[in-house]
Amino acid sequence: MASDISANIKSLSSFVWSVADILRGDFKQSEYGKVVLPFVVLRRLDCILAGSKDAVLAAAKTLPDGVDDDTRNMILFGAVGDNVKVYNLSRFTFESLKGQDPRQLHDNLVDYITQFSPNVRDIFLDKFLFTDQLKRLKEGKILWQVFERFCEIDLHPDAVSNIEMGYLFEELIRKFSEISNETAGEHFTPREVIRLIVDLLIANDDTKLSGRGIIRQVYDPACGTGGMLALTEEALKKFNPSIRVELFGQELNGESFGICKSDMLVTGHNPEQIAFGNTLTEDEHGDRKFHYMLSNPPYGVDWKKYQEPIKTEAANLGHTGRFGAGTPRISDGQLLFLQHMISKMRDDETGSRIGIVMNGSPLFTGSAQSGESEIRRWMLENDWVEAIVALPTDLFYNTGIQTYVWLLTNRKPKNREGKVQLIDASGERFWKSMRKSLGSKRREIPDEAREDIVRLYADFINSESGEDDVSKIFDTTDFGFREVRIERPLRLNFQVSDERLARLPEEKAFAKLDDDERAAIIAALRSLPEKLFKNRDGFEKAFTKAIKSADIKLATGVKKAVLSALSERDDTVDICTDKKGNPEADTSLRDHELVPLKEDWRDYVAREVKPFVPDAWVDESHVDPTDGEVGRVTYEINFTRYFFRYEPPRDFAKIDSQLKNLEGEIAKLVSEITL
Repeated sequence: MASDISANIKSLSSFVWSVADILRGDFKQSEYGKVVLPFVVLRRLDCILAGSKDAVLAAAKTLPDGVDDDTRNMILFGAVGDNVKVYNLSRFTFESLKGQDPRQLHDNLVDYITQFSPNVRDIFLDKFLFTDQLKRLKEGKILWQVFERFCEIDLHPDAVSNIEMGYLFEELIRKFSEISNETAGEHFTPREVIRLIVDLLIANDDTKLSGRGIIRQVYDPACGTGGMLALTEEALKKFNPSIRVELFGQELNGESFGICKSDMLVTGHNPEQIAFGNTLTEDEHGDRKFHYMLSNPPYGVDWKKYQEPIKTEAANLGHTGRFGAGTPRISDGQLLFLQHMISKMRDDETGSRIGIVMNGSPLFTGSAQSGESEIRRWMLENDWVEAIVALPTDLFYNTGIQTYVWLLTNRKPKNREGKVQLIDASGERFWKSMRKSLGSKRREIPDEAREDIVRLYADFINSESGEDDVSKIFDTTDFGFREVRIERPLRLNFQVSDERLARLPEEKAFAKLDDDERAAIIAALRSLPEKLFKNRDGFEKAFTKAIKSADIKLATGVKKAVLSALSERDDTVDICTDKKGNPEADTSLRDHELVPLKEDWRDYVAREVKPFVPDAWVDESHVDPTDGEVGRVTYEINFTRYFFRYEPPRDFAKIDSQLKNLEGEIAKLVSEITL
C-alpha cells in the first residue's frame, strides 16, 4: 500500500512539476510555487465540487432575501454534502471553462475564484495572492496553457486520497524551496518522523482511546501544511474508527497556511480552527486546551523582531501567561514554542501529551539562572518531561544535525512519576540510507526501527535490565546541579620599582591627576625601600606613612590605583584580609563547580576540591534565588554523558601497516602520472 502511494505521489508530482516548464522565462524559479500550488488547490476543490454544482446553484436561488451569513453557509454547505465546508456559486467549472473563449479565461477564472465561500475566497485572494499571478500569466500569454494542463489531472478524493494530497503538497513545497534556496524544513517534517512522534504519543493510551463517544483535540502551533495534524488523525482513526478528531493549528507562512486550511476544508474539518499569524505573539486559540500537541518548530531562528510582546507577556503575566519560566536567548525560540504548548495542557483527568522535535540546544544550552536552564528546571521540577529520544542525523531536508523528540505530559503513570527516560536512537540500528538523497536528507527511519523505538518507550526499558545500551531511566533530579562558587584567597606582593612605577599612568584615577600631584606621589613612593613586601597590611602602613610625611591627601580611588600598579600576584606571600580579618577572594581565580542535586555540596567540595586546592572555600552568599540554598540550581541533559561508549584506540601496528599501504598506493599513482 505504501509503495502504491509513493508511486502515485511521484507520478502526480512529475505531472504537476511539468507545468513549471511552461512558466520558464516568464517567471523566476523562485516564483513557480506561487502559481503551481494555488492551481493544485483550485483543481482539487473543483474536482470535489463539480458533482454538487447544480445542487448548490439551485439551493442559492431558494435563499430568502436578507438571509444571514451563518444560515446561508449552512444551507449551501448542506447542498455540497459529505461534510465539506466549502461551496462555489460561479456557473463555471474547469470542464465548462474549457468550452469558453480562451480570451475570456482570465476574467472567467477571477469570477470563479471570487464566487467561492468566504473561507476559501480569502485564501486565494489574501494568502496566495492568486489574482496577481493570473494577471501575470495572462500578460505572458501562457494562462491557457497552464490551465489546460491542470484540466488533465484528476484530483478528486476517489482518485487521490487526502493523505496522498498531503504528500503531494509537501513534495511540491520541498522542490520549490530547493530551487529558490529557501528552507524546506521550515514547512514540513519527514513523514517517518511524524509517524514516530504520533506513535510515541499514543503508545500507552489504549484505554483512554477505546470505546465510543471518544473526542480528541489535536494542536500544532507551527502546523505548516498540516502534515502532523493529518497523520495524527490517521493514527487515531486507525486505532479507533469511531473516534472524533478535531484538528487545530496556527501557521505564519501564508502559502503553507492556505494549503493547510484548504486541506481542512475538503476533509470535513472546521477550517476556522486553523489560524493565521505568529503563534508566539498572537495566540489565536486563546484559552483552549488540547489532548495531544505536536510540533516541529523552526531551529535556531531568532525572535528578535518579536521580542517586545514576548518579554512584556513574560514580565507582566509570569506563570499565569505562557513564558513565566523564562525566555531563551534571542537567537533560538524553540523553548518558547514548548512553553506555549505546556500552557495549553488540559487540567482534567485525561490531561495532555506533547511531542515536539528540536535540535540539541534546548537540552543543555545556558548556565545557571539563564532562561534555558530555568525553563528546563520548571519542566523537570513539575515532572512533565516523560522521555527524550535522540534521532539519527541526516533525517531532515534542510539540515543534517542531530535532533531530539521530547515527550511531555501532565498525567504521568505511577511508574514514571519522578522519572525521565532517555532513548538513544541515533545508531545504525535505527536508520537506513536512502537510495537517493533529498536535500540534506540522506537517511530514513524504517518501519521496523520505528516500532523498536516505540517498544523501548512503551515498555519503559532500562538498559540495566538486560536491554542493550540505548534506553536508560533517570530520576528528574539526576539532571539538576547546584552551581557552587569556589573562591581562593588573594595573595599579593608589593614593590616600589621602576618597572611597577611605570604602570601608574595606565591607572585611570592616577592619570586624571595633574602633573604636580603625580610627581609628588611618585616622590613619596620612592622614599620607601625597594624591597619586596610580602604582606599587604605591612606595605599599606609604610605607604600611608610616606604619603602623610609628604603632606599629600589621597582620594580612595587614587590609593587603590597606586596599590594596583605596585602589586603582583604571588602564591608564596601572605593572604590579603579584609577589616574583619577574613581572607579576601581573588576574583581572577574564582571558579564554579556543578554539584549534583542529590549530593551535599559540603561533601562534594571536601572530595573534589579541597585535596587539590586546600585554601579554597565556598562563597555561601552565592545562593539560589528560588530556594535560598547555597549554589544556584541549573538543569541540563547531556546525552553524550549518559550514552558515552568508549572505543579503544586502534593497534599501532595496524595503523602503521595502513599508512605504509597508502604510501605505496600514492607512490604508484605518482609514477603512473610521471610516465
